[in-house]
Amino acid sequence: AAPLGPPIYVDLAYLPGSWSARTVDEEFFRRVRSLCYVVSGDDHLKEGVLRTLLDALLAAKHQWGTDIQVTLIPTFDSLVMHEWYQETHDRQQELGITVLGSNSTVAMQDETFPACKVEF
Repeated sequence: AAPLGPPIYVDLAYLPGSWSARTVDEEFFRRVRSLCYVVSGDDHLKEGVLRTLLDALLAAKHQWGTDIQVTLIPTFDSLVMHEWYQETHDRQQELGITVLGSNSTVAMQDETFPACKVEF
């Protein structure tokens, strides 16, 4: 365990995927406070811990004690994410958490892909 200290504030944080996703818990969100969290890594390992990760964000954000707005940016479609969003929507609003949809696309040259724009 790392020594206790003040939280770190960042604009954008990528949440790890694969096996490392298991390390993202309530303590992580208490220590790493971001305006935007990107949830990437559409893999079966992350899908297994996704609900725990999202619940940890809610629990930690409740303890921040400030009015910092947080944006959660999933980069993949997930049944777990949809269920969590529906079940905790009121709590998200209370805590100032916004979840961006993943239905925007960008066309460049001969390729079209999902994307979103984040401004600070």
